[in-house]
Amino acid sequence: MFITLVALAALATPSYAGENWRERASAEETVTSSDISAEVAFGREIAAKILGKYKPYDNPALIKYVSLVGLTLARSTNRPELEYHFMVLDANDVNAYAAPGGYVFITRGALLLMKDESELAGALAHEIAHVTEKHVVKELKIKGADDSAISGLAQLVGGSSESARAAFSQVVDQGLEMIIKNGYKREDELQADKSAVTISALSGYNSIGLAKYLDRIGTIKEKAAEPPDSTHPTFTTRIAQINDVILKEGINTSELSTNKERFAATLKGLKKS
Repeated sequence: MFITLVALAALATPSYAGENWRERASAEETVTSSDISAEVAFGREIAAKILGKYKPYDNPALIKYVSLVGLTLARSTNRPELEYHFMVLDANDVNAYAAPGGYVFITRGALLLMKDESELAGALAHEIAHVTEKHVVKELKIKGADDSAISGLAQLVGGSSESARAAFSQVVDQGLEMIIKNGYKREDELQADKSAVTISALSGYNSIGLAKYLDRIGTIKEKAAEPPDSTHPTFTTRIAQINDVILKEGINTSELSTNKERFAATLKGLKKS
């Protein structure tokens, strides 16, 4: 079960954000209430599939902590219409996933690889950016009711006929495959990294956290001699872009938090199964 928290006083948006801070974190786009409903319903089904594949980690205190960090980050985006949910998955592999509509997951293995809260914030901000930029929604053309042929797909949400349920389930499986197996397009991954830098900084977190985390993952993959994926950006490319965004945005990382002690205290006792 997801835990949603609203007590965010301890993790406030920094004062330097400026009047247009939401626009800096994610693209402005007009959506209808029908579009949002279709996105959330679609994402909920994918989230259920993810929870069918991975068992939730039985640690309410840790889930509360991850949720607080995640919801703080979500406030620094322009999708206030979404209700975000965060869950820790009981898996040793290093991964994080986001389903449309605001469902964000991170594995126990990913948390064990991190060194401080800014790295957690960077990873969660990257997944939140996939939601705010609607990468899955746009790829699969999930829309609300209108006059287009695509709208029929959205109308399958909650459809009572067997054919409607089968068709909707097929599209959900496509979304799940994109999120868990095939991954996002190169440009989508880079856009999510870029947005994550801004979201992290606007939320008071050291934006270099994501780069540190990615560098650690890249080192592990190199040692394991895993072949590079030619369809996705390399870790070197991603890290270089993060550093470039920090420089161009004039983000003073020394003034932003890592919360290393709080992170260590919260994760104390967390181990691989």
